[in-house]
Amino acid sequence: MSTPGPVGQGLQLAPFRGLRYASERVSSLAAVTSPPYDVVVRPDGLRHLETADPYNIVRLILPQTGEPTARHQQAAQTLRRWQAEGVLTPDPEPALYVYEQRDQGLLQRGLIGALRLSPPREGVVLPHENVMPHVVEDRADLMRATAANLEPLLLSYDGHETDALNGDAGLAPSADGHAPAAAPGASAVIDRAVRRPPLLATTTEDGVAHRLWRIADPAEIAEAASDLRQRQALIADGHHRWATYLRLRDERRDPGPWDFGLVLLVDSARYPLRVRAIHRLLRRLSPADALAAVGDAFRVRPVDGPLTAALDALATAQDEAERAGAARNAFLLAGGGRFHLLDRPDPALLAAAVPRDRPEAWRTLDATVLHALLLDRVWRISDAPEHIGYIHDANAAVEQTERHGGTAVLMRPVEEGVVRDLARQGVAMPHKSTSFGPKPATGLVLRSLELG
Repeated sequence: MSTPGPVGQGLQLAPFRGLRYASERVSSLAAVTSPPYDVVVRPDGLRHLETADPYNIVRLILPQTGEPTARHQQAAQTLRRWQAEGVLTPDPEPALYVYEQRDQGLLQRGLIGALRLSPPREGVVLPHENVMPHVVEDRADLMRATAANLEPLLLSYDGHETDALNGDAGLAPSADGHAPAAAPGASAVIDRAVRRPPLLATTTEDGVAHRLWRIADPAEIAEAASDLRQRQALIADGHHRWATYLRLRDERRDPGPWDFGLVLLVDSARYPLRVRAIHRLLRRLSPADALAAVGDAFRVRPVDGPLTAALDALATAQDEAERAGAARNAFLLAGGGRFHLLDRPDPALLAAAVPRDRPEAWRTLDATVLHALLLDRVWRISDAPEHIGYIHDANAAVEQTERHGGTAVLMRPVEEGVVRDLARQGVAMPHKSTSFGPKPATGLVLRSLELG
């Protein structure tokens, strides 16, 4: 990764007084959690969460009453009421939190804390996607109203690249060839914590088991912090919230709690993240109109369902194009009970549509080609919420288009190495290009800025 600046100016993770649900006041901890705000499928998923428990966190991260200002004020009032009623209670002292997610074939652990904010030019926290201004504005209004970080961002760092400033060799692999052996620092702090009884444990309806440990020992906090100050991180999930953190910090002149933001830091060398695609729902474009407009811009072929078979055809098309030396961009259109594969874009149209002032890796991204060629030139669709929805799950995208009309554009994931390489160059990918996971559950620990 690029050098993050002077020694000691890497990741600066601080403890905070976590705000957490009192388990005796809710039906279950699982029933009050939610996926991150931008993963919640609306309206169906939102209604499901709202009915799971009267205190579900979705009432804070996605309030639904009235105009935006009224919604944000409602969230603030709800947060204050839940605190007054003892539904949400602050931990007694500042701490870092070890967070674990476990599922079949999956184990992820990381540290939740308050991270000192830094702009991209410092090279400490590396974004890899552009953001949409209206989303940042909405999240900023919500954070101002609630004076809280309601859900942690997901950031990853590579534990093999120990001290980028001093050129250390990194962690050695363990004897079994799997996760690297723990070295003093954040990894050791995490490994010691998980041998103790957890602060809380719950299993959400998707089958993922979540556990949380509190680290309040000043020596352990210092050990983790000293290690992390040598490191840089990639924003895996939460670009809009990170941009919101920076905006709200810049609004204030005096140092204080707004100089920090709630994050989950995961060492991807020990716990590799998954990279998935984010799909587009073109709300006002019918499949027939979409296909008619494509013309000769792409090769168009119907493919058989079900969805899993159609997605396999998408993957095969990209692999075949790569072997043939053709542009490997391909998209799966869904709607009206049918699937169509778009591949082999016209080279001349592609060259004319995609800007030339970016690296080749950026120019050949599916998201770049989708927005520059299909959305801007072929379909002439503006990137506004009333026209385009972003859905993380392919099944949900197809279900939404079948129920409400429109056309779903299903994408393939970007390789993590491409994401990191572009981030190191300071080149932002089109927004909503990737979905890193597993994402932390929202609602297990919050950060109130009024607690300091």
